[in-house]
Amino acid sequence: MHPTQDQWRRRFPLRLAGALALACGLAAATGAQAEAPYPNRPIQMIVAYGPGGGTDLVARLLARHLEKQLGGATVVVQNKPGAGGAIGFAELARSAPDGYTIGFINTPNLLTIPIERKTTFTWRSFDLIGNLVDDPGGFTVHNSNGIDSLAALIRHAKAHPGEVSVGTTGVGSDDHLAMLLFERAAGVKLTHVGYKGAGDVRAALVGQQLTIGAINVGEALQYQKGGSPIKFLGQMGATRATLAPNVPTFREQGFDIELASLRGLAAPKGLPEPVRKKLVEAMARVVADPQFRQQAEAMYAPLHYLAPAAYSAELERGETGFRQLWKEMPWQEN
Repeated sequence: MHPTQDQWRRRFPLRLAGALALACGLAAATGAQAEAPYPNRPIQMIVAYGPGGGTDLVARLLARHLEKQLGGATVVVQNKPGAGGAIGFAELARSAPDGYTIGFINTPNLLTIPIERKTTFTWRSFDLIGNLVDDPGGFTVHNSNGIDSLAALIRHAKAHPGEVSVGTTGVGSDDHLAMLLFERAAGVKLTHVGYKGAGDVRAALVGQQLTIGAINVGEALQYQKGGSPIKFLGQMGATRATLAPNVPTFREQGFDIELASLRGLAAPKGLPEPVRKKLVEAMARVVADPQFRQQAEAMYAPLHYLAPAAYSAELERGETGFRQLWKEMPWQEN
């Protein structure tokens, strides 16, 4: 005759109690793991441009400081370059809104790409964490190039129509739009060459495969510091950048062209509010950290922090302006 359940309990009371305790312990551990505070695993930070560019360099600096502000979490930078940033922006937008995928969004590309073609994202596809950098555009040439001003560039371009090449980070970037605006204002024809990032533009310029490198001021200063033989023709800020006080603006040289690149942090739309708040507060603490600011200044990153509300307003204004520019001067290449 088989023993009853009560008989089993009487025969093996300690074994049964131990099994029950183990089961309860596993359940409690599982519950504790499920309720572990954010973040409890590595965070991926997407950069929509190649290694070595201004966004990539400041992203890696920011990642190290965010790790400290998020209690020792690991933040891993992942480069997803291509299509003027569209590949990286799209991947960020379609990622799970759980706080474990964040990334940089760059203007004007983030705003201009959805204007010129159908995309799976707009700037409203993201929860904004904060803008970090505002870097004016610039035209640079190789040191051995005899061109030393925008006026000299115009003379050269008119003497060699179609032979002056301009490297940018893609169609619709601030670099590309600056080239088109300069063409129209100066009455010259330039040849556009798009790359996956400013690092690639720098390499082509140093290799003298380009006439002009349309590279933002902070990035160009980084490259100069690193030994790249390049010099400025002009910068596109409203006034001379503090980082480059000796470089004249386009406006000073007779061209009303003002363009810059905002670079900020965002996450896929729909973050849980506690996660969003934690990221926003961590970003604000990083920007206020004197050590971070000193390190950013050393790498010529022109900081311009905007909290989410101010960042949103700036993106909305920018989108309105670029939609108007598209009506006047469509920048899409055939």
